[in-house]
Amino acid sequence: MKPKRGHLLLLWVLVCSGVTVAIEPISTTIAVGMAAALTGFLASYQNIFYYFHECCRPEWIRFNKTAGVPVDAFDPFTTTVVVSVGAALGRTIYNYLRETCDSRWLTYNATGLKTDLENKLFGQHLASRIVLKAVNGFMSNDNPKKPLVLSLHGWTGTGKNFVSQLIAENIYKEGMNSKFVHIFTSTLHFPHPSLISTYKSQLQQWIKGNVSNCERSMFIFDEMDKMHPGLIDSIKPYLDYYDKLDGVSYRKSIFIFLSNAGGESIVETALDFWRGGRAREEIDLKDLETSVSLSIFNNENSGFFRTSLIDKNLVDFFVPFLPLEYSHVVQCAMAEMKIRASEGEGSPDLDVANQC
Repeated sequence: MKPKRGHLLLLWVLVCSGVTVAIEPISTTIAVGMAAALTGFLASYQNIFYYFHECCRPEWIRFNKTAGVPVDAFDPFTTTVVVSVGAALGRTIYNYLRETCDSRWLTYNATGLKTDLENKLFGQHLASRIVLKAVNGFMSNDNPKKPLVLSLHGWTGTGKNFVSQLIAENIYKEGMNSKFVHIFTSTLHFPHPSLISTYKSQLQQWIKGNVSNCERSMFIFDEMDKMHPGLIDSIKPYLDYYDKLDGVSYRKSIFIFLSNAGGESIVETALDFWRGGRAREEIDLKDLETSVSLSIFNNENSGFFRTSLIDKNLVDFFVPFLPLEYSHVVQCAMAEMKIRASEGEGSPDLDVANQC
């Protein structure tokens, strides 16, 4: 069966014109579907390539004893070529649509992070300033000496997980859904003290494998205050000043630790400022950094207990999250209502926010 000229034109555009580089990433499913459809199309015309250049071959000229006229023939080699071309094109489309460790999927948006911290994070002037400075400095350095290590501390509900999300959203196109963002929760991933040796080995292999795949990987460790002491020391070499370890460079990765540990010290400092009639905005990092690091380092129930990460100064920034005041909670509620309003779910209502 000979293909129609319209079909040939479509095939020629797909294979030869290079338009696939302009396809907008939609989904892997669509990519695979397109590849399957194209393969089916090619398979329907097994002699498609001979159509462009007729050859004097038995496959093209064969005497039909019944009709006495030449007919098109089919051979297995042609099918193999057709299917191979279809599969190769399918892989090209799939590789374009899937998330990869390059600038199409991974680009730092410094302005976006600054705007998000200013407009979405409330009551955390210290955390906002420190995080922006740390991430800006790290991402603008093409040759950092070590990975960026942030340790976020404060009571539950003050914004630690939210800030981690904002960082991811302004680095990875897929945000927290990126396959290069990895989250570990102590009570979920490391629940049994008797398996610490196994956890250490698994954690090392997981980090090494993922950084080998993408040097700009991000690792978030939640509930550090509930992690078994000593476990986190297993990744100490990956956070240190090494050019490479076993052929893998970890210097462009980001490690974020989230912990309630140190929260009491932060609250006490905030109360001291309040009792002294001083505004919370006057609290500076120097008022908290030493007390927070010492309190978590000496806490026997914390994953940071006597850890070499602190002892060797491998944590770049201890980021304190202050307890929220009522006005900050209202601001959070209003911000969420504005987001929902933009999605067609009513309009912001201050009276409702004040009831939070």
